[in-house]
Amino acid sequence: MDFRDSEKEAAFRGEARAFLEAHKPAKWQHPFDDDVDEHALLTGSRAWQRTLYENGWGAILWPRDFGGRGLGPIEAIIWNQELVRLGLGESIFVVGTAMAGPTIIAHGTPEQKSRYLEPLARGDEIWCQLFSEPGAGSDLAALSARAVKDGDDWVVTGQKTWCSGAHYADFGILLTRSDFSVPKHAGITYFLLDMRTPGIEIRPLRQMSGGSHFNDVFLNEVRIPDANRLGPVGAGWGAAMTTLLNERMALGGTGGFFSFDELAAFARANKERLDGVTRDQLARLYTWNKTLDLLNARVVTKLGRGVIPDAESSVMKLALGRILTLGGELGLRLAGPDALLRRGHWQHQFLTAPSMHIAGGTDEIQKNVVAERVLGLPREARSDRNVPFDEIPRS
Repeated sequence: MDFRDSEKEAAFRGEARAFLEAHKPAKWQHPFDDDVDEHALLTGSRAWQRTLYENGWGAILWPRDFGGRGLGPIEAIIWNQELVRLGLGESIFVVGTAMAGPTIIAHGTPEQKSRYLEPLARGDEIWCQLFSEPGAGSDLAALSARAVKDGDDWVVTGQKTWCSGAHYADFGILLTRSDFSVPKHAGITYFLLDMRTPGIEIRPLRQMSGGSHFNDVFLNEVRIPDANRLGPVGAGWGAAMTTLLNERMALGGTGGFFSFDELAAFARANKERLDGVTRDQLARLYTWNKTLDLLNARVVTKLGRGVIPDAESSVMKLALGRILTLGGELGLRLAGPDALLRRGHWQHQFLTAPSMHIAGGTDEIQKNVVAERVLGLPREARSDRNVPFDEIPRS
């Protein structure tokens, strides 16, 4: 397996690197920073997304008709690698460009594609994800937000949680239950929701790191036009799978989450705290990080052959969770007493790392995927399979 760029890929990497070096923002706000200046975040992110769009880089996987470049997944991976190299790997537009956009392209009407895709790619509109609920996270199909048809509208009532950036989003991708009399995967309907619609209440979730990027979103008889329904009534699970596949691929590499080189430099600057245990764990972390790089290269190789990766994204996400957790612990150990006295990068990583074991599918869900698709183990027994949703016992 050859992990080096082909001649064509190397040329594309050179083009991407040259553009980013020439146009990168002088200052970049990371959306997950605890002390983020929201006005600066929104202003800077919109300006940067518009710059990308105007130069043909706004959403490179999308068809050219919608502001993209019509490129393939290998080019997208190279582009993301170059963004990360310059510290630009996280953006408030990721839900829109990497999740909502591909789903609208795959399942939307011509009118929906015309209305939503170009403003998203241009940076005019920000999107959030309204999937998880207090009782439906890893088992997403257990969602119970109710959608009832009323004339040309749908009336939606329910609660969504862990909604990143909902407090500044213009639109949301929303999953609801429109039929409680069929098995849980069959009664789901997908909507594109204007976040300024009356009846929406957004409450920030304060995290132990001090940040509040996530939100609870309460929907109290929110009226959504039927024209904003994505795909057929009751067929939302298929569209949701498109969204989740793109989400898991977006979370696949360490991206802007972790840099081993940064931790290694921090270790060299604090040699007095490099005992045998810490050295051993640094070596272990280096091995895990290189393994993740190789898994990413395997995905690229498969994509280059026209093969859709299967369980690799689950394995990569499990590895990323371990890397972030151990990296945060080592950063604090190397910081010594300062780790308790001030806020900083390694404190932030230590406190936010647990979320990576949950976001985009818990570790347990990813292990089930690996067990069934890689090891060939039998599927987990489920008492709710093919049972109408309103007959499933609930605690």
